Amino acid sequence: MSSQEKYKDPELLAPVVSPGGHYSQSYQNFVVEGDLKYIAEQGGNVTQETYQEVHGAPVERQNPLGYHVGWFSASFLNITMLIGTGIFSTPATIFADTGSVGLALLYWPIGLLISLAGISVYLEFLSYFPSRSGAEVVYLEQAYSRPKYFWPIAFAFQTVILSFSSSNLILIATYIFRMADHTPKSWESKGVAIAVGVVVSILPIVSTKWSLKVSNVLGVVKLLTLLLITLAGFVVLGGHTKVTPQKANFEHAFEGTSSNGYTLSNGIVNIIFSYGGYTNSFNLANEIKNPVRTIKRTANGAVILVAILYMTTNIAYFSVLTKEELKSSSQTTATVFFQKLWGAKAARGLTILPILSALSNCLNVIVGHSRMVREVGRQGILPYTKFWVSSWPFGTPVGATVSVWVVAVLVIIIVPAGKAFNFIVALQSYPSQFYLGIMTIGLFIVRRQRKQLNLPRPEYRSWTVAVLFFLASTIFLLVMPWVPPPGGINNSSFGFFYGTSSIVGLSFIVLCGLYYVLWAKLLPKWGGYQLRQTVITLDDGTVSNFLAKIKNEDLEAWDAKHDLSGRSVDIEWRDVEEKETTSA
Repeated sequence: MSSQEKYKDPELLAPVVSPGGHYSQSYQNFVVEGDLKYIAEQGGNVTQETYQEVHGAPVERQNPLGYHVGWFSASFLNITMLIGTGIFSTPATIFADTGSVGLALLYWPIGLLISLAGISVYLEFLSYFPSRSGAEVVYLEQAYSRPKYFWPIAFAFQTVILSFSSSNLILIATYIFRMADHTPKSWESKGVAIAVGVVVSILPIVSTKWSLKVSNVLGVVKLLTLLLITLAGFVVLGGHTKVTPQKANFEHAFEGTSSNGYTLSNGIVNIIFSYGGYTNSFNLANEIKNPVRTIKRTANGAVILVAILYMTTNIAYFSVLTKEELKSSSQTTATVFFQKLWGAKAARGLTILPILSALSNCLNVIVGHSRMVREVGRQGILPYTKFWVSSWPFGTPVGATVSVWVVAVLVIIIVPAGKAFNFIVALQSYPSQFYLGIMTIGLFIVRRQRKQLNLPRPEYRSWTVAVLFFLASTIFLLVMPWVPPPGGINNSSFGFFYGTSSIVGLSFIVLCGLYYVLWAKLLPKWGGYQLRQTVITLDDGTVSNFLAKIKNEDLEAWDAKHDLSGRSVDIEWRDVEEKETTSA
């Protein structure tokens, strides 16, 4: 074979074995240069071929989950994740961090710029792999193909174990009891949170189409909620109510600006997290027709719309509430706002709006993360492959959705409320930011590899300056947790050494590395076998990788009868693969 060769070989018209013994024909197209081995496959959501590294999960020509995500749903997948409960509480924290109204308002456009840069990074990755859902799962897999399966295993832990929505469920329970004017015991909060989790999880299991419809409706409610706050605030500012407008907040807007580097930096951290969720539609890319064109418009449009509403909502808060009221409102800024305008009873009733906002956020977390978990399963690195990847019986990722719910419930049950729960929530963020930074660096690797293979230009290419800007923001979020907070090293949200959550987060990554050495190197050496990738097709149409254990004495024969992606080119291997995949 020449140093670089692209070929379509009729001999690679290969039978693909499914656990049920069914066969389908696969016409393969490979591009090879040295250690770089790419395969071209076409998904049902695009018109062009997708070139990807051969050890990645296969492209599904027809997605068994369907194509239910149109431009409207794609927009609200991001909007409902962007507008969580943060805008109802975070403005008070931002104001406390910055010390002035003027600087607090300036911070929100900074968050918009970082979000737009992040979207551009994701869009370029998407343009390379438009027929793969799961976002970071795919992008890390493709950027770091060596050592083989290491990054998929490392990120699998983050995706399956640490991607839970327990904090949102607890927050919903808190709001429910607040609306009922009842102070709950710990077991009451946990019970309500679990019940909410059950209700929110059932819909994505039964129907993707209806879960998206409900998400869209709740997304509209979110937008109307922010519009209500905005209009109320501007009416007050215009002097048309009995509430005294706080015009003084804007007359000397930068008065009191903090000079403390830690609090100013912490404000940026809170702003970045307030914009979290702007990439949720990328998790469902293979369920969207023409995903690059659709998501390019909807993701950017969603984050710009939300940023404008964030700004106007903050102006409304500053128009109605005094600085002292803002500082003391902590996690209940919106409630204090409602109470000052319409009284305690109305404020208690309007608490339903933050509840609906948090519910929609939970729903979208489950929808998005279930796709990430399923894509991890399709990489073949998890045991019981069929559980993770099958769409039976509802045409939804049932196993992946159940796993997201189970992890959330376990955290709610096991972890006591208060500072211990704060630690678990903090533990989530650091590995996530680490992988985000690694993924962003990986974009340059993918660019170089594709140039080396002379592959077609992507449909979308991000400005390099935008990629570097986004990378700088991720590095900032990785560095900040190591800066000691004011008040001593134990003055953290969880009550002990402030760096513990970051250390434990990094330790998980190290443990993943040790597991990889055991699983991929030592056990095969001791067991006299090698891991070999094979492609399986389930009865529901799901296409997935499966890692088979092939005895050393059978390796030469196995390799001769499988193509570069692991598809069988010889029917004699049917029994071996069927036995392996059925046991999975």
